[in-house]
Amino acid sequence: MSEQITFDCPGGSTADGYLSVAESANAAVVVIQEWWGLNDQIRRTCEKFADEGFTALAPDLFKGRVTQEPDEAEHMMTGLDWVGATEVDVAGAVKLLRRDHDKVAVMGFCMGGALTIISSVKLPIDAGVCYYGIPPKKAADPAAITIPFQGHFATNDDWCTPAAVDALEKDLEQSGTMFELYHYDAGHGFFNDTVEAYDSESATLSWSRTIQFLKKTLAG
Repeated sequence: MSEQITFDCPGGSTADGYLSVAESANAAVVVIQEWWGLNDQIRRTCEKFADEGFTALAPDLFKGRVTQEPDEAEHMMTGLDWVGATEVDVAGAVKLLRRDHDKVAVMGFCMGGALTIISSVKLPIDAGVCYYGIPPKKAADPAAITIPFQGHFATNDDWCTPAAVDALEKDLEQSGTMFELYHYDAGHGFFNDTVEAYDSESATLSWSRTIQFLKKTLAG
């Protein structure tokens, strides 16, 4: 079952989101959108998680705004308070899922990947899965991550560059946490089947690794 919902957030506010429920699931995933907004592709990702046995909730960080234009998407992303969105909208989603699930992970793409790292530092979650997104260290230092973490990155990426990924790996090594980093011969956004950079082989392989990782780290 999938539906649009409204849920409570810290500070007394509320947020909207897209919820896909997996029957008898004991683990759940918060799915964080790309800069395009909470679009059909993110909704389908929630549904795919439910098919794999994980309840999934995607909070609507842009309050209903969705675009296919890069300039507008960049404007919406740069106008978002990343830490604030994490500590309010994402935190509210985590709290809601905790009511009925033993363990909760956060995962996201691009902007959502960066917010996943912030969530992995700042929120009480059990695992994080990041697709091609790294936040500024002033927002969250990956060396402070203490939960299992998995990252998926493109080798042909001029935003989340290979050099940035190398720096992330060094920070994760410093953290001492259990982590996995994977590199794909593809471009930024390779998982999103609605954009030109989509790479079916990389998307399929990364999804398989994501599901295996979450089943392992959220088991029980």
